[in-house]
Amino acid sequence: MEPSKTIRVAVLDDYQDAALEMADWSVLPPEVEVTVFPDHLADPEALVERLLPFEIICPMRERTPFPAALIQRLPNLKLLATTGSWNAAIDMKAAEEHGVTVCGTSGAVHATPEFSWALIMALVRNIPSEIQSVRTGGWQVGLGGDLKGRTIGILGLGNIGTAIARYARAFEMEVIAWSQNLTPEKAEADGAKLVSKDELLDRSDIVTIHQVLSQRTRDLIGARELALMKPTAFLINTSRGPIVNEPALIDALQRGVIAGAALDAFEEEPLPQGHPFRTLPNVLATPHIGYVSGDMYRMFFSQTVENIAAFLAGSPTRVIGKVFKQYQYS
Repeated sequence: MEPSKTIRVAVLDDYQDAALEMADWSVLPPEVEVTVFPDHLADPEALVERLLPFEIICPMRERTPFPAALIQRLPNLKLLATTGSWNAAIDMKAAEEHGVTVCGTSGAVHATPEFSWALIMALVRNIPSEIQSVRTGGWQVGLGGDLKGRTIGILGLGNIGTAIARYARAFEMEVIAWSQNLTPEKAEADGAKLVSKDELLDRSDIVTIHQVLSQRTRDLIGARELALMKPTAFLINTSRGPIVNEPALIDALQRGVIAGAALDAFEEEPLPQGHPFRTLPNVLATPHIGYVSGDMYRMFFSQTVENIAAFLAGSPTRVIGKVFKQYQYS
């Protein structure tokens, strides 16, 4: 059937206003009208009002959740073209019930481990404080730590954790790892030694989290686990905020139970104004940018355009879940 009406596409949470530059959107049919929203809306009513006209919505990862309560109020919605191979913030059951197809993308595996390692270096060597001192007219203000000969504990030895293990070996660190399903053979193949979670926390000078958020990993690190860590140890979380119990971590940082933390993911995002993570002196907080790189965005948005074009042509690609209904323009 020939197109006979405007097809409205919304690109959400494009904080860098980069979506239209990262891919060739002109390959889409001329009836497609793309609207980019660089701001984030948290208010449910305002979000419904904004999204109601759109047939296709492109979420950036999990910045805007799509629970059942939102999906059921968007009767025009036919496709959620999310970035990433999975989006835990989309209620897949609700999408299926309302006939909404969900498509995803692949991703550049190197971006997050590179950023994670940058946080480790910045935290251990006290780089943010030294930079701030120079900017305000000062000079050296602290004593940096070392990585050579230290122990790094990796929670989760998937693609990202494996890259971190490789970086750590290059810095001549001892590498230990744990996850629920990790085997000694897999750990050894990736240059690490499998230990129990408690042993990892007790021995590590740096604990870095690279696990998927699930019911098993929510609150994986709480008050008990933090108490097992060395008072000189650092915690790194570039995965998902709820893997670490926030109140417990805030308390541990305030009381000096651990030396500090580098955090790129939080329970609530954007991080609320006045949140302790914004001001605690032993916290290096970044705004969930572990995956925000040129290579990653080019892959995300080029594949998003491909997914939209394929969906409109009746042959959707990279479908997440079961749902696909032939889209009719009129």
